[in-house]
Amino acid sequence: MSRAAFNWRELLRQMGGSSGLLALFAVIGGGALALTHAGTADRIREQEQATLIGRLNEIVPEARYDNALLKDTTQVQSREIFGTDDAMTVYRARRGDRPVALLLTTVAPNGYSGAIRLLVGVNADGRLAGVRVVQHRETPGLGDKIELSRSAWIRVFTGLSLDNPPAAAWKVRKDGGQFDQFAGATITPRAVVAAVRRTLDYAVRNMDALFAAAAPEQNP
Repeated sequence: MSRAAFNWRELLRQMGGSSGLLALFAVIGGGALALTHAGTADRIREQEQATLIGRLNEIVPEARYDNALLKDTTQVQSREIFGTDDAMTVYRARRGDRPVALLLTTVAPNGYSGAIRLLVGVNADGRLAGVRVVQHRETPGLGDKIELSRSAWIRVFTGLSLDNPPAAAWKVRKDGGQFDQFAGATITPRAVVAAVRRTLDYAVRNMDALFAAAAPEQNP
């Protein structure tokens, strides 16, 4: 009887020891996983920021400004102007105390296959510094020609302003304007032209206020 009791107590002791080891391994493993996740998250964030700054610098070269572009931002919101209810980020390029350009995120909501996300650069003198497509779902071989990697079409906006061309010419040729459409894909460039024009008009009318606005506490 005592021998059986003794074995039972020994078994419980051994199980308790095994459980402790398992718990220790779980803590170590969990800590290692957390550290790995934190390190991976940091690398992903760094890569995302590098991609973003690279895209911004395609429109406004780094040599033109000397501020921290990813930190000098403000937020704007207007479905009518930006095609979405989301808050849109405006990046502000400066050299010293002098405004250089605004880079506004915006959306063309009426692309052929859905919303087209854009980045529109507007120089302090009101001319477009450039436009780039950030995200879209347009048809490969047709609407995807809005991508710089597919065609040079998006470069046509660089240097334009509200009065160059006149307002009536800010349309695709099929609608009586000056911008080329794509064969078999008029809807896509039509949506982009309209979104660029709206964003440019907003930036020019609000240039001083956008440069003067306080930066948000948390920057993207």
